[in-house]
Amino acid sequence: MHASKDVTLLLVDDDEIDAMTVERGLKENKIANPIVRAKNGLEAINLMESGTVQSPYVILLDLQMPRMTGLEFLETIRSKNQFKHSVVFVLTTSKSEQDIFASYSFNIAGYFIKDDVGSDFDKVIDVLDGYWKIVQLPVQEHV
Repeated sequence: MHASKDVTLLLVDDDEIDAMTVERGLKENKIANPIVRAKNGLEAINLMESGTVQSPYVILLDLQMPRMTGLEFLETIRSKNQFKHSVVFVLTTSKSEQDIFASYSFNIAGYFIKDDVGSDFDKVIDVLDGYWKIVQLPVQEHV
């Protein structure tokens, strides 16, 4: 059983290798926060609405996914009262200025480009680890 202060990571990414990289990076850095994975935005919303993703949580979101893209996911959660304050970091291959601006217009906490991260992925893990250790996150009630 996890301590109540543990922050759950909701990883929303359809790419198996990228998901394994994130999970391995967390494990290698001895970060034992619970991880819940969704392969697209629709699945992520279903997990959030069902309570499978325990609050408090941080979302690590890819933009390029089938069924519901990352931007569609952001638009959807920002329109729902119970999820509009969710903390979201984008981790994607898109270097498009349009995607970057669109993501920040949905109040994301940060935008990381997978290619730029590469061997420096530990720095992304450090950012996430530091973020959820320092920031006070609200425990959201499910409506």
